[in-house]
Amino acid sequence: MATSGRLDARDRAAVLARLASTEFDVLVIGGGVTGTGAALDAASRGLRVALVEALDLASGTSSRSSKLIHGGLRYLEQLDFKLVSEALRERDLLISRIAPHLVRPVSFLYPLQRKVLERPYVGAGLVLYDAMNVTKKQVPFHRHMSVHGALRLAPALKASALAGALLYYDAQADDARFTMTVARTAAAHGAVIATRARAVGLLHDAAGERVVGARVRDTESGREVDVSARRVIVCAGVWTDPVHELAGVRAGYQVRMSKGVHIVVPSEAIRSDTGIILRTDKSVLFIIPWGQRWIVGTTDTDWTGDRAEPEPTAGDIDYILGQANRALVRPLTRDDVIGVYAGLRPLVAADESAPTTKLSREHVIDEPAPGLVSIAGGKFTTYRVMARDVVDAAVAGYDRPVPASVTDQLPLLGAEGLAAATAEAGRLAEDYRVPKATVEHLLERYGTLAEEVLGLTRADPALAGPLLDGYPYLGAEAAYAVTHEGALHVADVLTRRIRLFFEAPEGGAAAAPAVASVMGGLLGWDAATMDAEIESYLEFARTETRALREPAVELSDSQTAAAG
Repeated sequence: MATSGRLDARDRAAVLARLASTEFDVLVIGGGVTGTGAALDAASRGLRVALVEALDLASGTSSRSSKLIHGGLRYLEQLDFKLVSEALRERDLLISRIAPHLVRPVSFLYPLQRKVLERPYVGAGLVLYDAMNVTKKQVPFHRHMSVHGALRLAPALKASALAGALLYYDAQADDARFTMTVARTAAAHGAVIATRARAVGLLHDAAGERVVGARVRDTESGREVDVSARRVIVCAGVWTDPVHELAGVRAGYQVRMSKGVHIVVPSEAIRSDTGIILRTDKSVLFIIPWGQRWIVGTTDTDWTGDRAEPEPTAGDIDYILGQANRALVRPLTRDDVIGVYAGLRPLVAADESAPTTKLSREHVIDEPAPGLVSIAGGKFTTYRVMARDVVDAAVAGYDRPVPASVTDQLPLLGAEGLAAATAEAGRLAEDYRVPKATVEHLLERYGTLAEEVLGLTRADPALAGPLLDGYPYLGAEAAYAVTHEGALHVADVLTRRIRLFFEAPEGGAAAAPAVASVMGGLLGWDAATMDAEIESYLEFARTETRALREPAVELSDSQTAAAG
């Protein structure tokens, strides 16, 4: 039976004790969207589940995406119809049933540059895109637009380079918040979830053949515990190959890393009432609405460096600016860029010579050793299908019947009763003495759990104030991140629980003292610990935004092609 799904960072010792003392049916390694999805899928089937994550929930790819929930229009050109159809079904299921508080439709304008051939070609693709979802559609069908109509929607576009446009719809979500909500929903169904808990070895049975758990190191204290499990599922993204090495096995696939960089600019930098998708020589470039800002990206380049630190470069930023400026009447400059972030796509590699833009986004599952199942590839949008498939593989041959997946019928925490909560926004604003806009902001991020966040202001009214002037995030959200979402460090809050890391200048460094003050009061930090936390975040922000301070680079033709 479901519980509150509370992940309280102050309960860490009890969580580690449960890991050490329980024999689990399933241990999931990896706390991204696929790992948390697998934990939810298994727990909601009645299995005893644990999940361990070496860093923080969504600390890798699942907090550094384009924030889109989409079918992948460009995959139609690669004739990957199965992937697109599957993703479109999942998109509409997320909007309608699973996460209507977190996933919402967004429109995109596809500018046409050639008058004769391009419109029927792109139009036919969008007809297929709309038709591939056989469920009740949750977004409007595409429509054709004239040059005048396109410019009315997006005055930012160059009229001289426009031969009309098509408008179509997909959806978007805060990827890190979505992943957090999946994790909490898994916890509500009994999953034991531990962050800063790194798998440092896999356990084997007496014969040395079967994987029966993992040795896990609490990176906060250095303590190690053995976690027993009848099945181990690896959902580690770009860390999949190193986890396989812990077991001394080699899977039937390898993960190839592709770096994707995005920049963030203010809303006034691009005059448009819709998102925009632009063709590049190798792929596409999205201009995505994000509150009072735009996210622009992405790049797609091979990455062989540190998995934990895929830093953007000056060349990445200048490539994105250059591609966007091909279509914009008012060019973007370095001065427009507020923030930047980079993530790694875990692509399944079959041919080491293939460019990453051509590698499949479909997922692959393997059982490299008895008791050990792993998954890689796929898309954020299809996380639920990936989770279902890998749990199915893990429990195949189980010694008792395991129910089929029910996650297609299972709303995430905060979804139930959303319509009523939205209608009650005015009353909630009066009850908690905050502006209605504040309640609406919380409803968009927490759904019906918004009142839990507001409830923290009863005991401490100061938490109703903003963490940083000019931004909507409240002190209560930093407190809630500790008491309900497992945040242990300032970086956990500023980069994933809220998004000031890339929404505010200098990585949101100005908010670090306020966040540390709230967290310190809850976690018992002394002055030295608070200062260390603030300095650690400032150093992180300086490193991650270093490319914004580097001089512009002149890209060669080969570099431009590679970045695309």
